[in-house]
Amino acid sequence: MKIRRLLFAFVVAAGTAVFLFGFTNDQKNFEIAKNLDIYYSLFRELNAFYVDDIQPNKLVKTSIDKMLESLDPYTNYISEADVEDFKFMTTGEYAGIGALISKQNEHIIIAEPYEGFPAQKSGLKAGDILLEVEGKSTSTMTTEDVSNLLKGPAMKPVRVKIQRPGDKKSFEVDVVREKISIPAVPYYGMLDEKSAYIRLSNFTQDCGDEVKKAYQELKRQHQPESLILDLRSNPGGLLIESVKIMNLFVPRGSEIVSTRGKVKEWDNVYKATQQPIDTTVRLAVITDRGSASASEIIAGAMQDLDRGLVIGTRTFGKGLVQTTRDLSYNTKLKVTTAKYYVPSGRCIQALDYSHRNEDGSVGMVPDSLISEFRTKRGRKVYDGGGVVPDIKVEQDDLSNLAIELVTRFILFDYATRFAAKTAAIAPPEDFTITDEIYRDFTEFVKNSGFQYDSETGDAFEELLKTARSEKYYEVAEAEFKNLEARLKPDLDKDLRLFRKEISDLLKDEIVGRYYYQKGAIRAMLREDPDILKAREVLTDPAAYARYFAPGTVISAN
Repeated sequence: MKIRRLLFAFVVAAGTAVFLFGFTNDQKNFEIAKNLDIYYSLFRELNAFYVDDIQPNKLVKTSIDKMLESLDPYTNYISEADVEDFKFMTTGEYAGIGALISKQNEHIIIAEPYEGFPAQKSGLKAGDILLEVEGKSTSTMTTEDVSNLLKGPAMKPVRVKIQRPGDKKSFEVDVVREKISIPAVPYYGMLDEKSAYIRLSNFTQDCGDEVKKAYQELKRQHQPESLILDLRSNPGGLLIESVKIMNLFVPRGSEIVSTRGKVKEWDNVYKATQQPIDTTVRLAVITDRGSASASEIIAGAMQDLDRGLVIGTRTFGKGLVQTTRDLSYNTKLKVTTAKYYVPSGRCIQALDYSHRNEDGSVGMVPDSLISEFRTKRGRKVYDGGGVVPDIKVEQDDLSNLAIELVTRFILFDYATRFAAKTAAIAPPEDFTITDEIYRDFTEFVKNSGFQYDSETGDAFEELLKTARSEKYYEVAEAEFKNLEARLKPDLDKDLRLFRKEISDLLKDEIVGRYYYQKGAIRAMLREDPDILKAREVLTDPAAYARYFAPGTVISAN
């Protein structure tokens, strides 16, 4: 019956399409009707003759996903099962235990309990292994399966069975679910007597009000002369929230962003409609490659209106707007409907999804198509590649060793063991990885059986293969062997060589066990190069003003 109903729906869809488009000369509409008919015929034949029973829902979803995949990464079909997750992405709210879970080897673990929510209040800790949820073993489950079991009606308990690393016995605990609302502003505070700081992690519903409340509190208590708005690794979200945040700092009536797409009736110009709360405070927005979409609206508008400086690294380059359309059976379509343009008229979209290469890949907007625009004071800015900062702060890439220590949970596991043995640590700003802690960590890594290959080593292996195939290896065999020995990873040496970056990562992991997300942010503020550069410029009014001089060129690269 289920298959018959689904096939009937396709018959109706195809028939309706023919009826609707039968009296038009629009060739595209005819093609839609024709292909719907083909799709139904194909599905009918598969159902009748395929050797095994087919699952219509799964098959249709696969075909929809592949179809939308050919357009751009942001046009997505949201099935009924995924609607709640989608709502969480836009509102930051759900009913559950308030913890981030992850897959580590064959186990599902608590990766991070959120401070003040049920998991943390029930005593669950990062590193705890979730053996069972409501009596069901998690051994064969995905993180999505376990997440769905942990979610449910607020005020209703969910029983979990926990194995804590280092303990021989497992235990059970009833965690009472609550309505979880993850704050978009995980931390705000004063860096010194004159410099305020706000970290914004996403653009969920009402995040503009969170930023406003945070800044008003800082202004009332401290009267800061400068403000740093940290948008690093902020993937964006609701466009309207970026408009609300800009409205806090620019005069009423200022144009902030406009959208233009195929449906001209949907084109819009977003302006500051409310009275601002501070149009004179010196501003810096910190960005990185993970700052996208709504983050780029703020960064771009700050530049174009000459209201603040952008500091850090070039942003992601997502200048596309998505609109959510309701479909039947409680499903949704998130479809790219427009591009957005910041006040100078530039679009910061970096990839051209409308013109694909023959292999289906997309390319960067070529330099020949990048145009120059002018900010309010006449500075030169460019489109086609994200927002380039006014002040670039070069970031060193992590070593391969550091990446391996993170992705293979070595740092995570050491922090779990450290927290189990250490009752308390210094405040986040004062905690450091001492020689003693780092020696203990080094022994932990070696005793864990950790081994790794470097990218240089992998590239050298390819070189050896090529040299042998071209008969050059024998000519320089001694040199090759000498170089191979020198490039072979040496764990002791590399742990010493990359101690600074590994210690920074380890500090972040350990501090988070005691002071949660707020503490991890507080710990990095003192030595973060982006923050240090922003403070340096913001505390010197003359130096700050020089960046806004008419004719200043903000490089396109």
